Amino acid sequence: MSATEIFQRRIVLSANSFAELVAWELSSPVRGSLHHYKYRLAFVVDGICVVRYDNEAGKGDHKHIGIQEIACTFTSIDQLVSDFYTDVMRWRDEHSRT
Repeated sequence: MSATEIFQRRIVLSANSFAELVAWELSSPVRGSLHHYKYRLAFVVDGICVVRYDNEAGKGDHKHIGIQEIACTFTSIDQLVSDFYTDVMRWRDEHSRT
């Protein structure tokens, strides 16, 4: 399966937190997904991933908020990143230490 990187970046949000965003366009969908993208978006605080969006093979599109895993619907890469940042901002509001 061929893959083309769309983006790969790390964004430092505070002294103890960062977001890492990685996405590829694939020649065929990952098992469990209907679209041609593979991605992982992670928000890490004090070395612990507290928000993550990914489409692990066989699981399809989903997100992790703390220990909770929630299915989500993929519409576009732009919407995915927007939804991720909404959850990051919500987490930061609820945990004012970051």
